[in-house]
Amino acid sequence: MTDRRRHLANGRVAHVSLQGQVSADRFTEGEWRQVSVPRLALLDGPSGARDREVLMGESVLVLEDHQGMAFVTLQRDGHVGYVESAALSAPPWTSTHYVSAARTYAKTTPDFKAYEPVLDLSFGSLLSVTGTSGLWSEIALRALDDPKGTRAFVPTAHLQPIDMLPDDPVAVAELFLGTPYLWGGNSAFGIDCSGLVQMGLLACGIACPGDSDMQAKELGESVTDQSYLRGDLLFWKGHVAWVADAKTVLHANVHHMSVAYEPLDEAIARIEAQGDGPVTRHARLTKEEINV
Repeated sequence: MTDRRRHLANGRVAHVSLQGQVSADRFTEGEWRQVSVPRLALLDGPSGARDREVLMGESVLVLEDHQGMAFVTLQRDGHVGYVESAALSAPPWTSTHYVSAARTYAKTTPDFKAYEPVLDLSFGSLLSVTGTSGLWSEIALRALDDPKGTRAFVPTAHLQPIDMLPDDPVAVAELFLGTPYLWGGNSAFGIDCSGLVQMGLLACGIACPGDSDMQAKELGESVTDQSYLRGDLLFWKGHVAWVADAKTVLHANVHHMSVAYEPLDEAIARIEAQGDGPVTRHARLTKEEINV
C-alpha cells in the first residue's frame, strides 16, 4: 500500500510522475512556493491533524490550491499534506542565510531599544538578507499578495550563511533543550522526537524523513554490539532518541514534556515499564550519509 505521506495524489489532482499509475481529474508538475510565516502546520487532510511543521523560507511544491488549502509536498523530505494557501509566497526568493540560534526575531526597526511587535523565528528558518545596518541584517517579509515584502531586521549574530552548515547533528539538537514537546512540531517553540532528529540531520545537510517509523527504516546501519556513540539513534515503537554520549540520551518526550537529557539505561527501562516496549533498533549513520 502506498504511504499517504509520500503519495502525490489526492483523487482530484496528481503529480505528472503518476500518470498511468493513479486516477485523477488532473495531472500537474506543480508550482514551487515558499513559506512566508514563521511556522506552518502540515496537515494530513484539508481540516486534519498536524503531521509535521514547516518553517519560514522552506519550499513546497503546490499541486493544488482548493478552498484556501494547498495540497503540497515538502522539498526537504517529500512529505505530502495540506497547508494554508495564504501562508505561502510566490515567486520564491533565494535564501542566503538560516537562523542558527535556537530562537530569534524580526522587527521593522533596527534598534534594540525600540518597542514594537516582533516576529518570532526558529532555528532553521531560511531568510534572504539584502543588507546590514549595524548589528542587524535586513530581510524582506513576503506574502502571496505582497511579493516585494515588508522591510524587517534580524540580529546578525543569530544568522549563518546558507552554505556554512554545522557538522554535529546532536549539537544542533542540543540547541532545543527545554523546548516544549509538541506532536508534529519542528521548531524551537515546540518539537517532537522525530522532529528533533530531523532538525539535527537536515541542518547538517543529511537527508532525513520526518516521522520516526520512516527514520527507523531509512537511517544508518544497525548496531548489535551494545556500543553507544554520540550521534547514534535509538528507536522504540513510535519514539526515537539521540545518543548524546555512552550513558545519555537526548530526546523530545512526553515524560519530561520537553527536550531533555536522560540517563540511557534509565530511559530504556522507563519506556519499557510504561508499556511502550523495548528498543526496536539501534542505528548508526554511515559515512555515505554523513558525507552527502
